[in-house]
Amino acid sequence: MKLQTKFNLSLTAAFVVGLALAAAFAFKISDDTARRDVLHEAALMVSEGEGASRYTDQEVAPLLTKAGTGFTPQSIPFLAAQDQFRRVQKDWPDYSYKDAALNPTDPADRAADWEAALINRFRADATLKRVISQRDTPSGPVLSLSKPIRITDPTCLQCHSTPDKAPPGMVALYGTAGGFGWKLNEAVGAQIVSVPMSVALARAQKSFLFFLGGLSIVFLITMVALNVLLRMMVVRPAREIARMADEVSLGKTDVPEYTPKGKDEIASLAESFNRMRRSLANAMKLLGD
Repeated sequence: MKLQTKFNLSLTAAFVVGLALAAAFAFKISDDTARRDVLHEAALMVSEGEGASRYTDQEVAPLLTKAGTGFTPQSIPFLAAQDQFRRVQKDWPDYSYKDAALNPTDPADRAADWEAALINRFRADATLKRVISQRDTPSGPVLSLSKPIRITDPTCLQCHSTPDKAPPGMVALYGTAGGFGWKLNEAVGAQIVSVPMSVALARAQKSFLFFLGGLSIVFLITMVALNVLLRMMVVRPAREIARMADEVSLGKTDVPEYTPKGKDEIASLAESFNRMRRSLANAMKLLGD
């Protein structure tokens, strides 16, 4: 096997190992980046929902109370946040926002099984501030960011303790089947935002493939450059010296000396060959005399 072939095989093996390690790290980084991007989107949606709820509670509800309109759904903070997101969801159908509850006033807010599991985690651990979860759906993986809905304001119990204390308009609209029996500091539900990961994962995969492609191109360019240098600096001089040594071994003493260039190992080999050729020529001359 030729020296250049051995060199290329060794270099290719090193590249394959290096590319595999780089691919593993790059894939992990791309996946983590995609997850962070999706989580950032979810956090923004949670903040927007909380902002809509606070605005309704602090600005809209007092105006409706002052106007003497009685109970109106528009005064419910959580309903305002969900209604606002439903309008956004028309353009972004894969995104979802829900104030899920185990015992909701509005049946539409009743928690699904996986949402109920999250709420029960908040009920079991009062120090738990948020939960990040991922689930598979027909359209791909979905990342969910959940925060507990806890009753920290005693005035909330005026509507959610017992039906007889609730506003008549609320009872007339939603009935008495749900939304009552809540307790102070209890996690009655969870604010859950779900964001699809398909777009972020596709973007991360594209970046990952671009990275691998770029790395492969750099390797090919480097390999070609190294092969050119190897041929010029090692293979070609070595072949020339080997040819000259072969002629000398056949008895040709008039073979010209090889002129080395530089002071590297090839030049040292050439000088050694020239000394050997001169010594052999002198020996042959003495034998001839």
